Amino acid sequence: MSERIAVEFVNVSRIFKVQHQDAVGDVRAVDNITLQIQDGEFFSLLGPSGSGKTTSLRMIAGFDRPTSGKIMLYGQDVSNLPPFERDVNTVFQDYALFPHMTVGENVGYGLMIKKVERQEREKRVDEMLDLVRLPGFAGRKPSQLSGGQRQRVALARALINHPKVLLLDEPLGALDLKLRQQMQVELKSIQERVGITFIFVTHDQEEALTMSDRIAVFNQGRIEQVGTPAEVYEHPSTPFVAGFVGTSNLVSGDVAKRITGSEARFSIRPEKIHLTDGNATANIDMFSATGLVRDVIYLGLYTRYLVELDSGGDLVVVEQNLKTTSMDVMKVKGQKVCLLWKKEHVRYVGE
Repeated sequence: MSERIAVEFVNVSRIFKVQHQDAVGDVRAVDNITLQIQDGEFFSLLGPSGSGKTTSLRMIAGFDRPTSGKIMLYGQDVSNLPPFERDVNTVFQDYALFPHMTVGENVGYGLMIKKVERQEREKRVDEMLDLVRLPGFAGRKPSQLSGGQRQRVALARALINHPKVLLLDEPLGALDLKLRQQMQVELKSIQERVGITFIFVTHDQEEALTMSDRIAVFNQGRIEQVGTPAEVYEHPSTPFVAGFVGTSNLVSGDVAKRITGSEARFSIRPEKIHLTDGNATANIDMFSATGLVRDVIYLGLYTRYLVELDSGGDLVVVEQNLKTTSMDVMKVKGQKVCLLWKKEHVRYVGE
């Protein structure tokens, strides 16, 4: 990954006019964001529906234009350029393959439009199909492929023209869980081999954590935090990030004061908490709380416990099932327990 900036947002806003009964109001889909994405980076725009991530992607592609601010592509202001004048390609969730064309014709469509000679076109199509692990599939129709195979064809078609930036709009959303997890690894591997900047839109935290070099967490048109997966997960900078990226316990007020001595809001991840019997005591490097196990959810790989604290409120605890079985963990329900966690794992996240 180089130090060149591939894509830059400079104070970008996108405002839509929306009709509400008899009045017209403004909706700030993207609200004054500034962001830099490095050349060769796998960068994810993560957030819930309506947070502004897809609008941001559409503005990079040229399908939408900023109301204010500018979008730079390798130092060039492309804010008002049409899509075909930008060196980017997009992979959509529905793949948008031509059903009447073969796989080879779909992948080579961009080269055909550019009037690349047939022999050269077929050679490059074969290279792309090898890259996405579909050798020998050129003669098939999209209807003969699985969802994962169609997704790879769409990826090959987008990559064949060697765009500077590849935009991916929730491309794994239509796949089942197991295939989606396989394709997460596959996509990252392909990105590393081709060295192209990938900008990936998703609402799935696991996807973003699995594949990204860095993540921008969107909320209500703004970016709450930008960082590596570990930074965003281990050091959330706001309550929203703590609650949206993975699962986090947020504690404040009187309950927080009884645990830490301060009413300041803090977050603690469920897997950082150690569940012990009610007689355990914390050392100087740890916080502790006592409570009653109200619910136990056995999930095979791990068990989730919901503990009702004596000081008020609940904490979720997650522990791997290294030695226990479902029968063992269910015995804990209704018992008094002590929860221990290291002070270093607490993150103070403000209001």
